[in-house]
Amino acid sequence: MKIISVVGARPNFVKIMPLLEAFSKNNITSLLVHTGQHYDYHMSEAFFKDLDIPAPDVYLGIGSGTHAQQTAKIMIAFEKILLKEKPSLLVVVGDVNSTIACALTAVKLHIPVAHVEAGLRSFDNKMPEEINRLLTDRISDYLFTPSLDANENLEMEGISKEKFFFVGNVMIDTLNKFKPKAAKLKTYKALGLLKENYAILTLHRPENVDDKSYLSDILLSVKEISKHLPVVFPVHPRTGKNIKKFKLEGHLKNSKIQLIKPLGYLDFLNLLMHAKIVLTDSGGIQEETSALDVPCLTLRENTERPITVMKGTNIIVGRDKNRIIEEADKILKGKVKNSKPIQFWDGCSSKRIAKIILEKL
Repeated sequence: MKIISVVGARPNFVKIMPLLEAFSKNNITSLLVHTGQHYDYHMSEAFFKDLDIPAPDVYLGIGSGTHAQQTAKIMIAFEKILLKEKPSLLVVVGDVNSTIACALTAVKLHIPVAHVEAGLRSFDNKMPEEINRLLTDRISDYLFTPSLDANENLEMEGISKEKFFFVGNVMIDTLNKFKPKAAKLKTYKALGLLKENYAILTLHRPENVDDKSYLSDILLSVKEISKHLPVVFPVHPRTGKNIKKFKLEGHLKNSKIQLIKPLGYLDFLNLLMHAKIVLTDSGGIQEETSALDVPCLTLRENTERPITVMKGTNIIVGRDKNRIIEEADKILKGKVKNSKPIQFWDGCSSKRIAKIILEKL
């Protein structure tokens, strides 16, 4: 049995690491293909180093482009790999363009596909990731879900129950493994921050950073929050470019907002562990903050991870300036939403996946 696993963007690396480890322990031959969807060092190679992920067996080097361009280039390049390697199974993770592009290419060659992190839904088709999730789940043979609401979504969509398996969250496998190592770092201290006395801001979604009014309101609300505690802001390349394009640099001046380059996994985990509050539009960070019991305000109108709201520390605040400031103020005054245990977020999800794959194949 030979498996090909695919990564392409920063969130994928965190999810693939424990899977590769579980495949190895079960003597499953696994090839790693990196599409190169993220090509910035801090968005890609730094994560391979931090997570001890072996160098990819194949690097496609796709790079940037429109959604159509990127998806098409990945499909053309990946088809050659599948024809050469003839794998027994393709494993894709998450919801990026690499996920749907590689899954679709494999299905057309009659190669079974396993989708890890299946069934998540924001019910917002304006999100490119939502389209990727829907289509990947529809064509996959094995659907590994991180939470029970994901199972419910798949069932409502008419997907056979025989295809999906509730295994838990592989991102928490990675977090649990590297938390002790990250805790030993002094990242927050190196930035001049005090433990549990700073906020983190991350922004990268096009619907937030490509719209001048939304980006302006978010930055102004964070500037207001920074009057009460410092804010560290690892700036995504797309976000930094648009701040300059829209001439919003003034929103960041004369404030306690510290702009830094994107961080590797371990350094960012160290920051997360010791933060007072996190403001983000990232799905993965919603999960990580819930697992770490750190208050999280999600700068979106919806989430594909409702379990982080129901049982985690996540609060959906949208992009309304007043609402963001209001919810942040509650947290600063001690009105904190504590996380409750989430089923199967126990560090063993990848082991469950490997076991099922061995049984089914």
